[in-house]
Amino acid sequence: MSASLIRRGLELLSDDIKDVSKAKKKKQQQTPSSATVMELVSTKRQGVTKQVKRLQGRLGPGKSKATVKDKRIKSAVEEFRKKQRTSQMSANLKYFMTTGYKATDSDTLKILNHNTGRQSRNRREPQVKKAKEPESLFTEEEFQQFQKEYFGRTVEEN
Repeated sequence: MSASLIRRGLELLSDDIKDVSKAKKKKQQQTPSSATVMELVSTKRQGVTKQVKRLQGRLGPGKSKATVKDKRIKSAVEEFRKKQRTSQMSANLKYFMTTGYKATDSDTLKILNHNTGRQSRNRREPQVKKAKEPESLFTEEEFQQFQKEYFGRTVEEN
């Protein structure tokens, strides 16, 4: 076959191919424009825009596809149980009792201070740290031995 015969055949078939593509486009429904819908609207003045929107919304890809077929009927008891909060206190207590980690005092104070209210009556008084008595480097026995050596006797004897 020559190239001219093939070209000629394609020209003859191109009209048929174009018609098929137009037919496919016509099968897909588009939402009608407001001008075409206006012909379908009644001549009353009230509610024209509402009626146009209603007619436009009937066709096309934007159409709602929600159907009853796919919906599952849920009982009110199931919904209530799902939304009802369950107490996790026992599980939390069990977890914290089994862990061997003990929080430091500074961490517990931070948590307590964070959870107290903002009013002064809800605030706890800060704990006063007891001043540690200064410990000497020497024991009592060493002091007594020093006194015997220096003074020749223990000074605190009565």
